[in-house]
Amino acid sequence: MADITPDIPEGRQLIQGYGNGGFRIAGERHEGSVIVLPNRTLSWNVGLYEDLSPESLAAIHEASTNIEVLLIGCGARMAMPSVVLKESLRAYGIVPETMDTGAACRTFNVLLSEDRAVAAALIAVE
Repeated sequence: MADITPDIPEGRQLIQGYGNGGFRIAGERHEGSVIVLPNRTLSWNVGLYEDLSPESLAAIHEASTNIEVLLIGCGARMAMPSVVLKESLRAYGIVPETMDTGAACRTFNVLLSEDRAVAAALIAVE
C-alpha cells in the first residue's frame, strides 16, 4: 500500500481536525476561531462570518508579509466576502478565498504541503 501522507516540514501548522467549537492543529487543541499561518496558530476573536472585517484580519498583516492566499472558513456554510474586505486584502497582495470551514481546513493542508504562502482564518463550528 502506498503512503499518501503529505510530507510537511517540521514546525508547520497541519490542521488535523475541526469541530466541537475548535481545532486540532499540529498536535494541539485550540478552542474557538483561529488564524493559522504556516508556522503558528493565533486565537481569533471572530465567532460569526458577519463579524469579519478588515480590522479582524490585521493579525495576518502583522504576523507575515509573504502570505499570498488567505482561506476564509466562514463556518458551516460558505459566504461571499464584501468588496471592502476583498480590496483591503488585495492591497497587501493577498487573494481571499471563502468556503465553509471544513473545506478551508482541507484546502489549507493541501496548499501547505505544496509549500504555498497560505494562511487560514477559520470560524469554529460545532
